[in-house]
Amino acid sequence: MVTRERFEQGLTLRQYLAQMRMNRERFVQFMEAADADGALTRPGRKLNVLVITEDWCGDSLHQFPILARLVEGDADVELRIFLRDRNPDVMDQFLKHGRYRTIPVFVFFDEAMSELGRFIERPPRPGEGLAQHLQDLLKV
Repeated sequence: MVTRERFEQGLTLRQYLAQMRMNRERFVQFMEAADADGALTRPGRKLNVLVITEDWCGDSLHQFPILARLVEGDADVELRIFLRDRNPDVMDQFLKHGRYRTIPVFVFFDEAMSELGRFIERPPRPGEGLAQHLQDLLKV
């Protein structure tokens, strides 16, 4: 279980970008170009979003900027990022099929840190847009 204290130990988006060694420019470009209409939460509903990623991962490079764009500037959303290889205690709570350290992982929690939903690797239906999938997952 991810506690509030452990969640707060994650990197902010600014800190994540500052520490990136690979794909930083592409990440920023993808984020700026992301078609991320709508929001992930209703006004006044607090949302905590935990991301597990690595800057070398192609799936993360294509999925995470969309999420980052969706939550950018939303005062009701707190985003924290954990590097997969440096945080096995967090990663191992969200294994794909209970065995694979697949990334990216997005886990959504309410204000009390109760899990609302999770996303691992890619949308389950080919061609489904990530923004719409996440909005459907969270019933926005």
